Amino acid sequence: MAKKIREVMTRDVEVINPNDTLRDAAEKMRTLNVGSIPVCDGQRIVGMLTDRDIVVRAIALGKDPNATQVSDAMSSGIEYCFDDDDTENVLNRMKEKQVRRFIVVDRSKKLVGILSLGDLSGEVSEHKVGEALEGISEPTPPHL
Repeated sequence: MAKKIREVMTRDVEVINPNDTLRDAAEKMRTLNVGSIPVCDGQRIVGMLTDRDIVVRAIALGKDPNATQVSDAMSSGIEYCFDDDDTENVLNRMKEKQVRRFIVVDRSKKLVGILSLGDLSGEVSEHKVGEALEGISEPTPPHL
């Protein structure tokens, strides 16, 4: 029987506010040793910020990380799954959506964790994880 996401996800997820600066976010990421952090406005998840978002959407455009807000660089329209979803189904969605991590919510859509492709690597067959990584890694056209 397939495992549920709640059995493999990372719990106790740190979040950041959309009004915080990118400098604050980068420092938090450094301290936590993570490359992404959910963005929450109170209890509501409004996006995800990655280290790549900071570089590509702010630094590369000459924006000051000490003055630029998280909301100016974050990705909105984030992907999520439920904590009672099956691991294989979510792995297939990761491949389809070309993302390496999902926010995990309970059925009332409250943040309960985060799931990375690495969390699934020991729970789903290596072949399926490899296929998902291949699909996720498909190149996309450059943004000019």
